[in-house]
Amino acid sequence: MAFREFEPADLTRRSLFRGGGYLAAGAAFASLPMGRGLLAHDVSQSWPTVAALADKYVSQRKVANLFLTFGWGEEDHAHTVGGGTLSLDGSTRVDENSLYRIYSMTKPVTGMATMMLIDDGLLTLDQPLHDVMPAFRDMQVLVDPAGPLENTVAAETPITIRHLLTHTAGLGYLITSKGPLLKAYQDAGLVGGRVSRIPIPGIPVVTPAPSLEVWADRLAELPLMYQPATKWSYSCSIDLLGRVIEVVSGKDFETFLNERIFEPCGMDSTWMTVPESEVSRMTDNYGILAGLPLPLDPAAATIYTDAPKVPSGGGGLVSTPKDYDRFLRMLLNYGMFDGERVMSEEAVRVGTSNLLPDTVDVSDTWIAGQGHGAGGRSTNGQFGWGGAAGTIAAVDYNLGLRSALWTQYMPTEAYPMRDEFIAALKKDLEAMRAAKAAG
Repeated sequence: MAFREFEPADLTRRSLFRGGGYLAAGAAFASLPMGRGLLAHDVSQSWPTVAALADKYVSQRKVANLFLTFGWGEEDHAHTVGGGTLSLDGSTRVDENSLYRIYSMTKPVTGMATMMLIDDGLLTLDQPLHDVMPAFRDMQVLVDPAGPLENTVAAETPITIRHLLTHTAGLGYLITSKGPLLKAYQDAGLVGGRVSRIPIPGIPVVTPAPSLEVWADRLAELPLMYQPATKWSYSCSIDLLGRVIEVVSGKDFETFLNERIFEPCGMDSTWMTVPESEVSRMTDNYGILAGLPLPLDPAAATIYTDAPKVPSGGGGLVSTPKDYDRFLRMLLNYGMFDGERVMSEEAVRVGTSNLLPDTVDVSDTWIAGQGHGAGGRSTNGQFGWGGAAGTIAAVDYNLGLRSALWTQYMPTEAYPMRDEFIAALKKDLEAMRAAKAAG
């Protein structure tokens, strides 16, 4: 059956990666000049400008909800600011257990799953991909990324696991490929995350490959956009890592995530497929058209109650603020969660560090001036990523902070929410510092 399924950043790639300021929001939280003992579960009074921003978007019905979470160190729950409802026409309030489509915030989860296999000795960071998947041994590279598929040269270096983790493998994507390669991706069903059952004007209907295994096999038959290890280009490489995880672990991708990450971290509301019994706590997702929010994926008819043909390691998960905060807490504490080790400290340290190959120049890319780790941006002690429906999340190791912003609308550039969020944080922080200096 053909349905609305494509890489979740499709509507929002420019704003999602514009500059590095989004991850820096965590620094403002952590610089709060007051004792942690003063933090209640809801700390809106401590952040009046941030709270006013959330209230503005919700009260003006620009979004159904704007919910922010942050926590320190090993604290067992995140503190909150903001709120709203699951849908614009509903009255059920969002909370830490509400379900959100996290889209590309799935990437750091897949990245850390890969780091676990490296730590287990089943992979190495610079191991050629063809060791695991022989079909990727003799890759061809387009002379012109937008040119004919027949005009290629041989890859000068093999794709490695490092390349896949950092979007430097030279692979394409439905949102970055052009011309014949884009059509080939569409024809082969090389989809990422899902969006809606509702037809979206201007977005072609793509019938996904029948399984992740077939998806990977079809991908291996197509040329690369760039020579590996020469250019950072946002790609389907994290989705491909889902198949790598299956081959190496001997388990299907979702089972591996459940056994190695979700269950140990108590993430009992994170899925590729939302159970029918849990739809009542799912948010609606909205498309913004001419400033008006229109239902894009209503919870009552969400596409996420269908099992995906291709489980997307790059954008397929639905989660809750509570669950994702647990994942961030595990990372912030270098693999420990509630006294139990989920990942080795080394695996976390390496995975959240800058893993970009030395041969890659990022000066003209979306991550200019920044680094990239295992599925997420790595900059100045911060690691995290954003999702296409407005969500963002990060850990800050310098400050011992984990933080996230939760909302549901596409495309993210429809509103200047993220820029306003950072400005609000800075304003509140300045006021707090001034109050402390005066007192």
